[in-house]
Amino acid sequence: MFRNQYDTDVTTWSPAGRLFQVEYAMEAVKQGSAAIGLRSKTHVVLACVNKASSELSSHQKKIFKVDDHIGVAIAGLTADGRVLSRYMRNECINYSYTYESPLPVGRLVVQLADKAQVCTQRSWKRPYGVGLLVGGLDESGAHLYYNCPSGNYFEYQAFAIGSRSQAAKTYLERKFESFVDSSRENLIKDALFALRETLQGEKMTSSICTIAVLGVGEAFHVLDQETVQKLINEFEVVGEEPPADEAAAPHAEPAAAAAAAPDAAEGTPADEGAAPMDI
Repeated sequence: MFRNQYDTDVTTWSPAGRLFQVEYAMEAVKQGSAAIGLRSKTHVVLACVNKASSELSSHQKKIFKVDDHIGVAIAGLTADGRVLSRYMRNECINYSYTYESPLPVGRLVVQLADKAQVCTQRSWKRPYGVGLLVGGLDESGAHLYYNCPSGNYFEYQAFAIGSRSQAAKTYLERKFESFVDSSRENLIKDALFALRETLQGEKMTSSICTIAVLGVGEAFHVLDQETVQKLINEFEVVGEEPPADEAAAPHAEPAAAAAAAPDAAEGTPADEGAAPMDI
């Protein structure tokens, strides 16, 4: 089961300069259900796939509200995600009580990354097996960060994590330049299109996805299923074409779907074979 003698302790370096247990935690993020984040100048949209462990069970919650101006979407070990979201919530409450102002998003992300880093340097701890997409709005505008189990964090215009997230990343990479000036509605539609890429042929319904929105004058909240289903029906009615601002590249999405087809046929995830330290 073990790769070699260097992966039995999180503080043991391999001769190649790698910490295998940290890489295993990052692999747990790749095995989780997909989560996607996008931001414009004024809004942040988080989306995730609801995956139930059994037909008899309900899905686990993957999007958490931290404060009115911050929310997170997770992929990986949900239990670790709940613990970290509670920590973030407490930090926001303490900052608001002390300074009577909202906690800046960047500062919270750094504190979260520092907390994750400690678990990579203590032999009696294990790394958190969860990746977090942190969306927030503060005085400097809208922000989207990705927090990695290794303690690294990165700011993105749009990003996707979890299983089969590479297909969503491909879609987002084609579109990200238009996100800055996107409206709230177009940003949500792009999130749904990207989320659909991770389903690999499975029909998208409001029961298998969750969408959350945050914006100027709009506190972080999760959209109800009826609203999400209306949005899904809206872009399916036009033949699953992208929103109007994507009309310049009408053949881009079918090409992406065709490229993803071999992976679907072989039953292998798109991220398989990627280098362990790739983010």
